Amino acid sequence: MTYYTFAMPRKKFTSLDAAQRLMGAMEIAINNMIEEVKKPVDAELSGSGRKAELQSIKQTATDARELLQERQRLEDMIRSLKDSGGMAEDNDFSGGFAERFSK
Repeated sequence: MTYYTFAMPRKKFTSLDAAQRLMGAMEIAINNMIEEVKKPVDAELSGSGRKAELQSIKQTATDARELLQERQRLEDMIRSLKDSGGMAEDNDFSGGFAERFSK
């Protein structure tokens, strides 16, 4: 029995496509974080448990805000890619989210 394998043509990778897919993923992550922040704190908790829960909510809100800022930068990058077909030289998108938070 003979089997034939056919290579599926891959869509060419583009920065614009990747940036748009990343924006969609960031949107989902931000929405998930917002839902976490909206959840009420358990009324049964008191003392250090309640404080830890509130701290967790605060950290999630801060993370969501920072991710939203990164999404705004990504929107600017996408706009640049669409306008020029490539990234403008005066835009520096390095030193982004991961680099700042890799402490």
